[in-house]
Amino acid sequence: MDFLTNLLPNVSEIPDEFITATIETIYMTILTCIIGFALGIVVGIFLVLTMPGGLKENRVAYSILDKIVNIFRSIPFVIMMALLVGVTRFIVGTSIGTTAAIVPLVVATVPFFARQIQNALIEVNPGVIEAALSMGLSTWQIVSRVYLKEALPGIIRVSALSIINVIGLTAMAGTIGGGGLGNLAITRGYNRFQTDVTIVSTIIILIIVFISQAVADWYVRRIEH
Repeated sequence: MDFLTNLLPNVSEIPDEFITATIETIYMTILTCIIGFALGIVVGIFLVLTMPGGLKENRVAYSILDKIVNIFRSIPFVIMMALLVGVTRFIVGTSIGTTAAIVPLVVATVPFFARQIQNALIEVNPGVIEAALSMGLSTWQIVSRVYLKEALPGIIRVSALSIINVIGLTAMAGTIGGGGLGNLAITRGYNRFQTDVTIVSTIIILIIVFISQAVADWYVRRIEH
């Protein structure tokens, strides 16, 4: 313990803050993923259905949605948070804090995840889709029984990628007082020149990322075998 105290003098003084920051990061990640992934799947499915050659081909609708997704994916997250201050304050009642950070996190996650879902669904064998159509399945039945089922391993992989992306975004949310490990690394590690706080915050974030990736890889292997 003495060795750790000497090695990490600033960290040893604020263990409770690290616990709180870690919980806040996990809270933001989980809630953002639940909301963002649900909306992203809907948008991704709509992109696949309306794209050229899709089951419900609609070039106008696809073009509009495709451009909206590209625009929101292109906006840097820091700027996104600034642009959505008014919206965040309207929805949450404040533009600062852990819960407030979830609004821009969701807005940034939906287009990213939707594009990943679109790419995963496109990989489904067209022959399977044609067989489903010949059997008289409705569009919804094809989506639920064919697209989502056949693309499940790919969906899990892109979900893992998206979770890692969300964790990275939660760290950036610290720049507006969003809480979490990113906020701790900035307010104490960077602003107060406490390098050990920044290093430990980074290590904890990496651990969360590795655990998320490991769980996703294990689940994909279970499904494929």
